[in-house]
Amino acid sequence: MTNLNTMDPLDDFARRRISLLDQERLVYIAGSGPAVVVMTEMPGISPHVARFARWVRDAGFTVYMPHLFGKDGAPPGALYAVTTIAKACISREFRAFAANASSPITQWLRALAAQAHQESGGKGVGAIGMCFTGNFALSMMLEPSVLAPVLAQPSLPLGQSGGMHIAPDELAAIKARMVTEDLTVRAYRFEGDSFCKAERFAAYADALGDRFEARVLADSAANPKAMMKNPHSVVTIHLIDEAGQPTVQARDEILEFFRMRLN
Repeated sequence: MTNLNTMDPLDDFARRRISLLDQERLVYIAGSGPAVVVMTEMPGISPHVARFARWVRDAGFTVYMPHLFGKDGAPPGALYAVTTIAKACISREFRAFAANASSPITQWLRALAAQAHQESGGKGVGAIGMCFTGNFALSMMLEPSVLAPVLAQPSLPLGQSGGMHIAPDELAAIKARMVTEDLTVRAYRFEGDSFCKAERFAAYADALGDRFEARVLADSAANPKAMMKNPHSVVTIHLIDEAGQPTVQARDEILEFFRMRLN
């Protein structure tokens, strides 16, 4: 069993520098089959995030996991997390406090999805954002190849529990596409999560109707041994990797969502 509290070398991922829209980023790639873009939570591509990416890979997909912030492979720690969050909060790429606006980084991520689809084939591309990047998977639906978006505990905009981190015109265009193509977005959170509260899911449900498929897990389903006591990260640090656990069921449901839409 992998030790999730030590540095993950990520040596089973190919490292590629991909230049899109005049911006180059490091992307970790593994697997075969239709593409799924895995966007890391704070503070970066931790061993927990990499473990989830491997589950996606082993389910029959090509994982594209871009470096967005933090130290790749490093386990989360309190000081490291605070420092990384502080840098991201002032970054123009993320606009972390902005409601009714989309992070500029989503334009690059959409371009990545388009390239991943061209390289990997299949019906289209899946995308999952977690925590700080949670909302990005929805914005990526402006790229026609993105068919299976998953929002895991979407936490932006910071400080606005009912805010939506997406521009209104983009949200309207995405809803129209969902109706036309009969698509849905999956979203996950813990009931008592203080970063992703019920008000945020209610706002998305109000905007998207039954196209927004929410899954809310009881706080008791979160791993009590996790460093973060606030129940938050559904498929990473708060996942209990045991058969029958609600978090494992959520993970398997996400993988099945990707299969259903992409295969």
